[in-house]
Amino acid sequence: MLKYKHLIFDFSYFIVLLVSVGGVLTLGAIVAPVVFHPEIVGLDMSRFESGLLMSEIFRRFSYFLNFTALFIVLYEIIKYRFMQRDKIVILSAITSFATISMFTSVYIPKILELQAKGKEFTSSKTFDNLHFASELDFKILAVALLVLFVRRLMLLKRG
Repeated sequence: MLKYKHLIFDFSYFIVLLVSVGGVLTLGAIVAPVVFHPEIVGLDMSRFESGLLMSEIFRRFSYFLNFTALFIVLYEIIKYRFMQRDKIVILSAITSFATISMFTSVYIPKILELQAKGKEFTSSKTFDNLHFASELDFKILAVALLVLFVRRLMLLKRG
């Protein structure tokens, strides 16, 4: 019975990692281009309105990302204690946790704060730099989660 619990825990971890990667890729590659180019679907929205919509989507997704970060920490601590250690896993887990933390605790709140101040604040150099950093963070997160998933799967297969 204990072996099945380990398998369920491992499988759950892989599902959470894959859903997270899928969410990051979907939001970045599919949702954002449509939201910021609403004319594609016949809508007339300003860039500011598109930004408000996308920020709300990211704010809601951040709840799942925070869950993912906690699951990564819990899972990797347990594996570490059972001597299932790997440098690539540790680095990608730390990177995933750090990028999730930055995205959900720094970038999203700061972007929402600037948007709440009005349209003129979202046209500033500060906002542009913040937005660029958040995009870079999101891309690093996608790679780190994918590396973590693939490496953990390889280690699981080795058994």
